[in-house]
Amino acid sequence: MSNRTSPPPIDGLLETSVYARDLQRTAAFYRDLFGFRTLVDSPRLVAFDVAARSVLLVFQAGSTEDDVVDARGRIPGHDGRGRLHLALSIASEDLDAWRNRLVERGVEVVGEYRWPRGGTSLYIRDPDDALVELATPGLWW
Repeated sequence: MSNRTSPPPIDGLLETSVYARDLQRTAAFYRDLFGFRTLVDSPRLVAFDVAARSVLLVFQAGSTEDDVVDARGRIPGHDGRGRLHLALSIASEDLDAWRNRLVERGVEVVGEYRWPRGGTSLYIRDPDDALVELATPGLWW
């Protein structure tokens, strides 16, 4: 007989990350296309504010595999390889404006999907081949 309690609530997803072969090129892609405000710009990572509620971390590939240890503590090493994915939420009424912006910026839409619940997703690739999804409401509950 299990006596498990519910976990404390999670307030949201704070960070997500992608890994760049050329950090400045990939950071410029996110900064220029989406207008993200830069929070940190260093040789190891560029961090962006996303909608004043989450952070996109763009790490220099290979720079995060070892632990970071200093007087404040330890950050365990991590890495991401392959065709990573992240999704950004957009308003339904902005779908055509995003299509136009992508065309204006020479960014190819590599896929589009209409979800059963009513949302639509546009898919593009960043300079490191990560799949970036622009999703309207209706994708999830």
